[in-house]
Formats: sequence, C-alpha cells, structure tokens
Amino acid sequence: MSEEVLGIDFGGTKVAVGVADRAGNLVRQARLDTEAELGAGQVVSRALAAARDLLDGTEPAAVGVVSPGIVLPDRILLAPNVPGWEDLRLPELVAAEFAAPVTVGTDVKAAGLAEVRWGALAGADPAVFLSLGTGIAAAIVVGGQVLAGANGAAGEIGYHLVDGADEGFASGAAPLEEAVGGRGLGLRASAALGRPVTAAELFTLARRDPAAKELVSRALDELSRHVANLAITLDPRRIAVGGGLAGSNDVILPALRERLAQAVPFPPEVVAARFPHDGALRGAIALAG
Repeated sequence: MSEEVLGIDFGGTKVAVGVADRAGNLVRQARLDTEAELGAGQVVSRALAAARDLLDGTEPAAVGVVSPGIVLPDRILLAPNVPGWEDLRLPELVAAEFAAPVTVGTDVKAAGLAEVRWGALAGADPAVFLSLGTGIAAAIVVGGQVLAGANGAAGEIGYHLVDGADEGFASGAAPLEEAVGGRGLGLRASAALGRPVTAAELFTLARRDPAAKELVSRALDELSRHVANLAITLDPRRIAVGGGLAGSNDVILPALRERLAQAVPFPPEVVAARFPHDGALRGAIALAG
C-alpha cells in the first residue's frame, strides 16, 4: 500500500481529485466537470475512475472525501444543486472502491481544517474560514477543531435571514446565500445588465460600470453585516476568506475590514485564505491524513 493519501472534492460544478503525501503536499491532481444535469451517479463513478488513474495501480493509505451539505451514511442533507445528490450513499460508494479507510465531510468545514493545519488560520483560536463562491458558508474553529454542531450544520450562514419577510429554510430558501452567493448574485446581475453575467465577471465590471458597482456595493454591505454579527458572537482571532469569489478579495477584504472595524468591539484580522481555490480538496487531504 502506498504512503500517499487520496482526496476527492465533489463540487456543484466541478470535481477535484488529488493525491498527496502525508504532509499534505499535492503531487498529482485532476479536475472534471460535474455535469450535474446527467445526475449524481455518474459524477461519483467518473470521479472514482479519475482517482484510479491518478493512483496508477497503487492503493492509497487513506481517502478523504468532501461534498456540499451534511454527509450521512445513507443521504446528504442541504445539497440540492446536483439532481439525486441528496439520495446518495456516498461513504458506501467510495468505501466499496478502496481498501483504505475513508473519511467523509462537508467541503467548507474541511477547507477550514486545511487552513488551520497548513494555512492562514494556523495558530489562530478561535477562527473562522469564510467561503464565498456559488454558495456561502463558514467553518468555525475552536481549540484547533472545526465545530460540527449538533446536526453537522454549524456555520451554514447561507440560511441567515436577510429581512423580516424571510421565511428561511422552511420555505426552501437560503436567504443570505441567495443575496450574496455567486449563483444569486450572477442571476441578479444578468437581469440588471440584460445579458448573462457571472458573479466573478460582475466584480470585474464593477471597476468601470456604475450599475455593476452598485450591485457589488449592496452585496458587500449585506455580507459585511452578517460577518460583523458572526465576529461579535464568536470573538475570533482571525477570519480567512476563500472560495470561488476570492479572486476579488482586493475588493471584498477591505469592505469586510471596514465594517468590522466600525461594528465589532474587538475586530479580528481579516486575511485571504492560503488555499482560496482548492481549499476543499486540501481539506479532503486533511481528513485523510
């Protein structure tokens, strides 16, 4: 059996697969489109095939797997973006492929673990990893461990209520995620600007287009209020920001710092994550290691 470990990050639009040494250094990796419209089963089978290709005939010493939502033995909760994903027995499917022990977890929480172990949150306690991408969530770190919560749902701030009219989870909504997450922001930008626009493109447009700048400003104002409330509640030493929108951290980080400096009695550091774009894969490696 190899001393290398395998990590698999199942995302809403892509799957990342990596092989790493015990120190967490990625030595080989591959990415493939989720192709969500084709259903959940094919995502898992193609990811496992890609993993086998990377392993090149060897068996890993351990396997870490992460997914959006809360991964239970027989289903996945709070993960509606891939048809059939919530019905998957993901731990069982992966364990059937490998003789090595398999550990599964939530992508953002695992990314937070990677930042604690090897990244921007090392030595910070308490701390928060804030993931801004298609969705929005946080990993809360206390005593060097990522807080799971009674139901595995600690840090699911995408479900925060935005105003008094929000019904929230009971209505199938994730109000904060719909307001400032990449998917919701892209939809609003596309409607306002009259053409398809992704959230990342919106941040670029905001540098020269007043309408785009206004959309970004409103989104960052909303986000900043919720992050400030999180900081007041937890009194963290440091907040690290990563995820798919981290390419716009030159805009996002100053907005967060300004609001926290005004609103929080003891403002934490706000820094860029060390692993802004592959944090969940690094987290899968951390779970395996």
